[in-house]
Parts: sequence; structure tokens; C-alpha cells
Amino acid sequence: MNIAVIGCGYWGINYVRVFSELPSCKLVLVCDPSDARLRTVRERYPLTATTTSLDETLDNRWIDAVVIATPAKTHFEVASQCLSKGKHVLIEKPFTTNSADAKALIAIAEKAQRLLMVGHTFLFNSGIRKMKEFLQGEDFGPIYYLHATRTNMGPIRDDINALWDLGSHDVAVFNYLLDGMPTHVSAVGARSLGKPQDDVAFATLSYPENILANLHVSWLDPNKVREVVAVGGRKRIVFDDLNNSERVRIFEKGVTPGQQQAESFGEFRLLVRDGDITSPRIEPNEPLKALGAHFVECVTKDRQPESDGQTGFNVVRILEAIDKSLQLGGASVAV
Repeated sequence: MNIAVIGCGYWGINYVRVFSELPSCKLVLVCDPSDARLRTVRERYPLTATTTSLDETLDNRWIDAVVIATPAKTHFEVASQCLSKGKHVLIEKPFTTNSADAKALIAIAEKAQRLLMVGHTFLFNSGIRKMKEFLQGEDFGPIYYLHATRTNMGPIRDDINALWDLGSHDVAVFNYLLDGMPTHVSAVGARSLGKPQDDVAFATLSYPENILANLHVSWLDPNKVREVVAVGGRKRIVFDDLNNSERVRIFEKGVTPGQQQAESFGEFRLLVRDGDITSPRIEPNEPLKALGAHFVECVTKDRQPESDGQTGFNVVRILEAIDKSLQLGGASVAV
């Protein structure tokens, strides 16, 4: 299986590395408009061809699949051309910058009978997968809420805001952990740097069964955080992607409403459970490489990817609703 990578900037160069290392495919071409970036690729991977021409990439009949890591605003145009030329497509998140384009790409892929996958990397993180395993266990109790924090000092983008850039990861994670979609969202943000895009934002997603998921993203925080927390009736689970030794911690603590009427404080008595804090063994993996291997496997074995076009479309729909709430000053918006 021959692969080309289109776009080798800040994140695209990681796709170049991953697909050059996977034994199940061959990276044959890298396309980027920057000669300086391509020079770096040639120095690191001398056996891989490079080009500044998208048309040359599309017309290469030896290329079976492409990875698109261009700016988000170009995703629809580039992906639609690739699919129409018979290439399987792995496209970096966010899938597109609006749901109409996302829906159209799914239709184009179906008509071309080509695989379409979205690069929601954290769905292939072994820590997130372990977290879902515990959430589905009966001893976790009812899920009360989720909270995600994703902060860092940049990189600041001009094409999309911080929620589309950083928050798209956690929106995908919320949907994955809860096996569903939110019904409503609300969000507030700020443009602290005076740019046209929100660089810090807080969003709340309301899921069925009265489950809330809160999200904080920022390009301005000097403290880099990559954390997802799930709070349930019997346990609290913390995923910390920056903690290599204890990526997932489980707190055997919880609060559930009791059935006996209390005499001194309210209608229900709270039953407090206090126990150990444990850290399960997490199988080490590089999520991006796992995502790449999954893409190759799905193409070669004709399987449906776990992060397919519909997954990407759902995330874009939610982000659109969040944008609308931002414009309305935090008003609740239906998804």
C-alpha cells in the first residue's frame, strides 16, 4: 500500500515519520508548498519523493491513499479532489470547518467507494481506551459528569479558534466515552490577544441521562495540561496524558443518594464511599502510530474505521453549535 502525505507542517511532519516507520505500507511521496519543509523531509527520509504540486500527487496512479494535514479551511477542497481521484483518505482533525462540507465529503467517499477516516488521535490512546473500560463497568456507578482541560502556550492558529483546534480532541473523547451525542451545548470565550479567533474558552455539553461534560481550552496558559476526568457514583477516574508513569488513576471514592430519609439534612442522606487510589497498567503505545496502522488495516482489509467520516461529522456539528453559543454570549444551543 503506497501512501502520500499532503502537508508537512507542525503536525504533518509527524504523519511523515509514522508512515515511514509502519512496515505495512510505503510512504512514497510528500507534498507541501514550502521548499524549506520539503528539504527537511528529504534530509530525514532520502528515499521518499517530494513535490510542491498537488496535481502531481493526485495524478500519481501508484498512490493508493493520502494523509491530509493541511490547514483546516482547505480540508474539504483537498479531500474531495483526492477521493474523486480514487485515493483513500485520512484527514487530520477538525474534519472540515462546517457540517455541510463534512456531509458532502462522506457522500463523495461513498460514491467513489473509497475509505474516509478522520484523525481523532486520542481515540487510539490506550489510556482513554482503559478509561472507557472502567466507565462501562458496573462498579463505577452512574456517570455524573466529565471534565477535560487542554491548555498550553500556543501554537496559535489563524484559521480556527482554540475550541476547533484543541477542543475537537475532547469532544471526540466525550462522544467516545459516553457512546452518544450531546443534546445541547453552551460556551463562553475570549479573544485575549485581540485576534479574530477565541484563544480561550469554556464549554459545557449536555448528554442524555443528565450527564454533563465540561471543557476548558486555552492557547495562553503556560502550564500544559492534557487531562480528562470522569466522576461517578462510586469512582473517579483521571486520565493525564502527560503522566507517563500513572496515565490513569482510579479513586475508589464516590457519593450516591441513600434511600433512607435523613433527620437533619435534606430529603436524602448521602452515602460517602472512601477507598484506595490505584493506577492500572496501561499498555504503552503511540496513539498516532496506532491510528496510522488502523488506517492501513482498514484500507487493505476493507474495514470500517473506528474514527470514520460520521465520527468527524458529529464532532463538527457539536463545534458549530458551540460557535453559535459563543456568538450568543453563552446561550444554550441545540445540537
